[in-house]
Amino acid sequence: MLPKTNSLWRLRLPGLSFILYPSAFLLVLLAGCGGGDPFSYVQVSGKVTYEDGSAIPYGLMLQFYPQREPLDAKTYPRVGTAEVDKATGEFSSATSYRLNDGLVRGKHKVLIISIGGMIPPEIVPEEYSDLTRTPLEVDTAEQPFHLEVRRP
Repeated sequence: MLPKTNSLWRLRLPGLSFILYPSAFLLVLLAGCGGGDPFSYVQVSGKVTYEDGSAIPYGLMLQFYPQREPLDAKTYPRVGTAEVDKATGEFSSATSYRLNDGLVRGKHKVLIISIGGMIPPEIVPEEYSDLTRTPLEVDTAEQPFHLEVRRP
């Protein structure tokens, strides 16, 4: 026989607190986790040619090295890459963190690398593949990029 009660408020469901408290704790815990990338990205496009405007007849990729400081000892801006169309010298997107997300905002040093190995020095001078010597630099605020390469 059930005890007599005048109010439904006295009826307790023992399993409810067992589910409610851990669920609330989990929601609070997850709310504090960012898990994403702390940098903002911008879509980029541009063209790579010789100084005379002609296309470079080779399968090229560009690597964009951000010139901004890390946020802390463990959080560095990511390097971006873009594949260059062999026929036109154009690229229409870059990837840094997720496919086609763009580049970290700001200035970047640019390297020219090959899709399938080393670029012959008679196509692109070696300095364009060396981070300490490349003369190429871009700023995401100034688009589209036009990168001019000296003929060897």
